[in-house]
Formats: sequence, C-alpha cells, structure tokens
Amino acid sequence: MLSCPIGWTGGREFKDETEGAIMLMPKRVKWRKQMRGRMKGKAYRGAEIAFGDYGLQALEPGWVTARQIEAARRAIVRAMRRRGKIWIRIFPDKPVTKKPAETRMGKGKGNVEYWVAVVKPGRIMFEVGGGLPEDVAKEALRLAQYKFSIKTKIVNRFERAGGEA
Repeated sequence: MLSCPIGWTGGREFKDETEGAIMLMPKRVKWRKQMRGRMKGKAYRGAEIAFGDYGLQALEPGWVTARQIEAARRAIVRAMRRRGKIWIRIFPDKPVTKKPAETRMGKGKGNVEYWVAVVKPGRIMFEVGGGLPEDVAKEALRLAQYKFSIKTKIVNRFERAGGEA
C-alpha cells in the first residue's frame, strides 16, 4: 500500500489537519518540486468571462494559495445564500517548498508546504451567475476580494462589449 499524506481524500482536494478544511491540490504530479519561475506579461488565456455573468479579475501578478481560494469560495457561497452558481477558474497546481524552522542552509530543497495558482494580470479567478441579482453578485465578489493578497476588480459580462470594463 502506498503511503499518503494525512487527510488525503484521493481526489483534487486535501483535508487540512488544522481546520479540517478541504484544500485544492493536484491528484498527481510528474515532478514533486518545482522551481519558482517568473510571472511576466498578461494573461492571454482565461481573461474573458466564459460561464457566469460577473467575475473577479486579477489586476497584478502573484501566487494565490489553495487556502485563499477556499476562503474566497466560502465567502461567495455565504453571500449568495445557495442562490446562483459559482465557477472557480484557477487551480493551485504549483508546489511551494519550505525548509523546517531553525535548519541550516543546504542539505537539499525543503518539503512541499502548500500549493499555489500562478495568476497574471487580467486572469478571471471566479465567476458567478445563474440568475443571480446584480447587487448580490457584486457583494459576494467584493467579500471574496478581501481574501486575496493581490489587487482584483469585479467585471461584468455585459459591459465588456462597449470596451468599458
């Protein structure tokens, strides 16, 4: 039998030992540890609203953690009160490593600590819709904005046609 991390659900989710929250992560990866990489340029994929009527768009580059995505999702669901539909357009597929506290430098790369989604400016991160009133949708996305460490704005599918976002 293979050894799995504590709380492994077998899917794209990972139960956090501290809170019992379900965190997103890949089912399997080809390489366990990645290099940090660079965040250059704007998002050319996932920059348009595809499913819902309102969306949350990133204005600056950054890493969005699985915890931030889950916190934003919970805030949106709570504000919508089981009405409408929600789409999460980003997925944390990049592992971030960290060495243990009070460890000397060297001795190899640290263990995977958490997972992040690399977000570039223009990327739509969340979408809401499904017959949801405009004020409810905008309030739900406004509450989700506070959960991220990057600047975001609320965009509307209907305003994109006129060029004004």
